[in-house]
Amino acid sequence: QVQLVESGGGLVQPGGSLRLSCAASGSFYSIDTMAWYRRAPEKERRWVTSITSGGDTKYADSVKGRFIISRDYAKNTVYLEMNSLKPEDTAVYYCHASPVRLFSGVSYVGYWGQGTQVTVSS
Repeated sequence: QVQLVESGGGLVQPGGSLRLSCAASGSFYSIDTMAWYRRAPEKERRWVTSITSGGDTKYADSVKGRFIISRDYAKNTVYLEMNSLKPEDTAVYYCHASPVRLFSGVSYVGYWGQGTQVTVSS
């Protein structure tokens, strides 16, 4: 019903920047909150940042001041601008959407993308 496709990951040197994108498609009218999570090697997946339909944003302390989340409502796409990257930012980054106003009603189950690898290394 909702498909999320991330892109933009890759290898970057410490101090560098990357921009991730997540495009949502499917049978829905709108998405309330879109978020980014990440899973570092041998660690659990953790919330990084989120943005609501009203544009309110929140950030994990570990990325505050370095990462910027934004959203193109017309394209159903969320972006993550990552600056001053550190080796500890290395992880698979996942896009998440919930709740979603489907054609069939509101869904709170949460939808995930397949993830995109970000590696910060010299």
